[in-house]
Amino acid sequence: MHKSNFEFLTYDPKIKAILKGLSLTSSLFVSSIIIGKTHTGKKTIVRNIFPKAIFIDSSKPQEVKEAFENYSEIVLYNFENIKNLQELDFNNKRVVAIATEVQHLNIDDKFAFIYHLPELKDRLLDVDLLINKFTKSIKKELMVEKEITIDNNNIDLSKNIKSLKNSIYKQILYKNISKEDIEEILFEYFMDTLDGKNGYQDNLDIFEKPLIKAGLQKFKSQLKLSIVLGINRNTLRKKISEHDL
Repeated sequence: MHKSNFEFLTYDPKIKAILKGLSLTSSLFVSSIIIGKTHTGKKTIVRNIFPKAIFIDSSKPQEVKEAFENYSEIVLYNFENIKNLQELDFNNKRVVAIATEVQHLNIDDKFAFIYHLPELKDRLLDVDLLINKFTKSIKKELMVEKEITIDNNNIDLSKNIKSLKNSIYKQILYKNISKEDIEEILFEYFMDTLDGKNGYQDNLDIFEKPLIKAGLQKFKSQLKLSIVLGINRNTLRKKISEHDL
């Protein structure tokens, strides 16, 4: 596992290479670009290796131009939106660009080092590290003291670190919620949505569907679940079909 002088933990060899490369060139006047999907950690890496650099939004040409006139160390984020690349003189500058994609840009003559940051779905060993890290910080933030086990199979990686963190928030909140909390949430929901002439029937699925779904997963048997719920098996089968479980 790689651990640099800032908190970016990784087992991934590609990430280790990026960290090493940027660190080795952090005092040189050379330019680098990191390319990767949103919320993969690009800006976190750069911000910590280049803490004194000025960060400029590349989609604002005038701000980019002024930064090149006044600073020697510049971080250009949203680089995929840059408008005036060919006008910029990278000589005697330390420029680090951050982009989601650059197919439409001619970058080879501007950057000495081009790094590609993999998505979390391709860094599964790092997912466990991030789950442990965010679980601790979120529990502290929410003042949750009891032991909570995160279900790794229920983690959303579609938006990388952003969706992973949201998944952990949800799991911790759900596992720490009380009956009173649920009643209050439902109260607010019904205050906003209750209307019409068939409100009771229209909202029964809010109770029945999660109850039956949880029971099926917990007891693995319709017979056992029908006994626990106090209903006959035919009624249970009908409810399972109604709720498409």
